[in-house]
Amino acid sequence: MHTRNMRIKLRADSVQEFGRLFRHKIIPLLRAQKGFNQEITLVAAERNEVLVISFWDNQENADAYDHLAYLDVLRALSRVVEDMPVVETFEFADPTPDEIGASAA
Repeated sequence: MHTRNMRIKLRADSVQEFGRLFRHKIIPLLRAQKGFNQEITLVAAERNEVLVISFWDNQENADAYDHLAYLDVLRALSRVVEDMPVVETFEFADPTPDEIGASAA
């Protein structure tokens, strides 16, 4: 599994509008993408900053989203985004608690 992390600096006082746009426009767009599993949105309202972590079944599908639908996301969020979002990708490597306990023994 892979993650695509997008850090977004929002315009002042636009956190609520971002949430509305994300729920009504971005989530449906993500759900329509091949290989999309889930997303987590973290908000630092006092800094007008958001971190969106999307989970993908493989790197190819995450990359395809980047080339096919990401521009639609940027357009939808254009009125609330201060700067170009910073995007990074990671391979998901989260051990289960059982694996952590076994490696410590």
